[in-house]
Amino acid sequence: QVQLVESGGGQVQPGGSLRLSCVASGSIFSINTMDWYRQTPGKQRELIARIFSSGTTAYVDSVRGRFTISRDNAKNTVYLQMNSLKPEDTAIYYCHTAPDNLDAWGQGTLVTVSS
Repeated sequence: QVQLVESGGGQVQPGGSLRLSCVASGSIFSINTMDWYRQTPGKQRELIARIFSSGTTAYVDSVRGRFTISRDNAKNTVYLQMNSLKPEDTAIYYCHTAPDNLDAWGQGTLVTVSS
């Protein structure tokens, strides 16, 4: 059973930066594809960034060029570096993985972008 714990959320002004972290346990982290999702009230959870075991990354258009997903397999950790934040980035951010097609989610971390 995989456990995911996110951290790093908070409030930041438009144009600012935050780095989210997600520590995984209970699986062989290095072979897992890891995702970051986000969700705002009344909307479906949205996949925004993915990193494969190879290190290949993919992003949704709305964050490409501003957000960077990375991983440290030695620390079983995936990161989301968020730069040039906008008010519309305000959301709860979730870490996700699905080893053996079993979904695992973190508890979420709130990011608020406001002046």
